[in-house]
Amino acid sequence: MKKTLSIAIAALCFSATAQAHQVWIEQPAGKSAIIRFGEFAENLREASPGYLDTFTKLSARLVSPKGESPLTVAKVADGFTLSAKAAHNESLLAEEKALPLRKFKHGGGEPINAWFQMSARYVADASVAAQPKLTMDIVPTGKSAEFQVVLKGQPLAKAKLVAMVQSGWEKVAYTDAQGKASFDLPWKGQYVLRAMHIDRTPGERQGANGPESYDGIGYVSTLTFVKPDGAAPLPAGPALPPNKLPPAATPAK
Repeated sequence: MKKTLSIAIAALCFSATAQAHQVWIEQPAGKSAIIRFGEFAENLREASPGYLDTFTKLSARLVSPKGESPLTVAKVADGFTLSAKAAHNESLLAEEKALPLRKFKHGGGEPINAWFQMSARYVADASVAAQPKLTMDIVPTGKSAEFQVVLKGQPLAKAKLVAMVQSGWEKVAYTDAQGKASFDLPWKGQYVLRAMHIDRTPGERQGANGPESYDGIGYVSTLTFVKPDGAAPLPAGPALPPNKLPPAATPAK
């Protein structure tokens, strides 16, 4: 009973913030590559104990011209470190497919019972074209500042693609029929691009306590890269405190 109540509370709290959240990968100089969860442009990184603990089946891999290699994912206080880093023409990929079901409003209609599938890609060089690998993926096309959004192997047209830097600057573009969009990216430094898509196809998945029915799946994907030239980046705002999960509920007597 206690476990069931705790999962329900976690799902409820997660629903309050997850819609604006994303997963992204950073590769700081001299440190391990790390997966973050939060809001990049708001300088919010979720932590453990807290919302970072809602990730239970996070997987990662390195993609290179030689093929793909699974990576070890290790939880730390402010993210998940990876066992490898990406070189010039390589990518780091991460995906989580087991987040809890939650209710949320989509398009101003009635609440739907859905779950979010979070994915992220880091490329060491955004000028090199990459092939889509994730269920929902954002990849550089090889043309300057042009990117493609792909869902289940097919270009995703009319997708809202948001380019962000940590100072809070954002720019929006919408993909064309080939799922492609381009940006004027003025700043030097790290960018995160985010796309989101809601698939309203109902279905059923296997949950921790048996089958779970859902009304749709929300896909949220990011692409991270470092632009080597441009204007000096504006400073990031103060770091926002991570969200905390409430203590586990006590079962009724």
